[in-house]
This record gives sequence, C-alpha cells and structure tokens, in this order.
Amino acid sequence: MRALRPIAAGALVCLLVLVVAACGAKSKSTAPAARKLQREDLIAVSRALKDVQAPIAREVAATKAAWPLIANGLPAEITTVSRSAQARAAAASAARLRLPALLGETHARTLTGPASQISGLVRSYALLSARGWKLLDAIFAQIESASPANAHFARKNAPLYIESIYDAHFALAQIGKKLLAGYGKLGGTSDFGTALTQAEVNALATAYSEASDRLHPHVGVRLGS
Repeated sequence: MRALRPIAAGALVCLLVLVVAACGAKSKSTAPAARKLQREDLIAVSRALKDVQAPIAREVAATKAAWPLIANGLPAEITTVSRSAQARAAAASAARLRLPALLGETHARTLTGPASQISGLVRSYALLSARGWKLLDAIFAQIESASPANAHFARKNAPLYIESIYDAHFALAQIGKKLLAGYGKLGGTSDFGTALTQAEVNALATAYSEASDRLHPHVGVRLGS
C-alpha cells in the first residue's frame, strides 16, 4: 500500500496541473467575450447619459444659482435662503430628476466594466443632491419654527447636507473622465465603430465634466463648524 502513495500523489499533481491549464485556457478564450460585453454596456450607458443630459443640466444650473447662498454655511437670517427663488428652484429640480432604468439600482448588478462605475457615479449624484436639498428644506422649517434649542441643533447639522450637495456634483463631474478612459481601454473607435464614436464620447465627456458640473466656490463649511 505504501508503494502506491507516491503514484497517487503524482497523479494528483498531474491532475491539478491539467485543471489549472484548462482554467487558464478557458479564461483566455472568454476574455474577448468579456470585453465585448463591457463595450455593449458602455454603449448602453452612454445612450442613457445622453437621454438624461438635459434634466441633469437643468438641475446643475439651478443648484449653481443657489450655491452661493449656502456654500459657506447658512446665513444668520435663514429666510434669505429658505424663501429665495434660487433655493426653491434647485430643490425642486433635484426632486424631479428621474434616472433611466439602466442607471437605476435594479440594473446596477448587470453592468460590467467602466459602465458599472459610471452608473454608480450617476446614482450617487442623484441621491446625494435630492437628499441634500430635501433635508436642508426640513432644516429651514425647523430653524424658522422650532424652539431656539432645536433651531440651534438643526443649524449645526446643516453643513452635512450642504456637503452632500457639493459631493453630488463632484461625483457628476467625474463621469466624463471615466467615460473617456473606459472608451480608450475597450478599444476606442477601432472596436466601437459607429455604435459609439469618439465625437459622441467627447460630447458626453464635456457635458459631464468638472468645467460643467463642479460647484464653485468649494464648500466652505464642515459638520460641527
């Protein structure tokens, strides 16, 4: 029985080598298919970005108009923000924003490669912006109607929601970079052909860029300040 052990061990090693080799061959053979799927996902996400470009641009414009009112924290007289047309328009625009189904949470797990990252950035933007404005609106109401102690507490929490709005638009501004990088990584014009051209990618990268979407000035208040 002892004489059989080295043979069995050797056979096991050979078997493992064959399995690893087979897995490696399978991985290599599926790589083109995986890249093809990633290209298809990036094409689909690019179309979704195009579809939602106009409402996102409206939300960005509205928030940019209101941003100077809150960038450095809430003013002593809260009504200069809470009753301003700019803040109301920004909050309403963020609340109305609806993402295409492909960019929603349900489809997040089905996307691959750069498309998955881009989808995540879009969702983060939409969620943070809408939630930030909604909670700021609740804070405005508390400050104007609550007891002095509760109003003080609400004011101290306001920076968290102001930062949320800033972070939302920072995430939005990164999409163009991710799209350009993903397009190049997956073969660019030679592999995408007319399904997604360099001109289309460049146009989307401009729309979803720091120049188009970042809020200025930089958020000047932090939680607890």
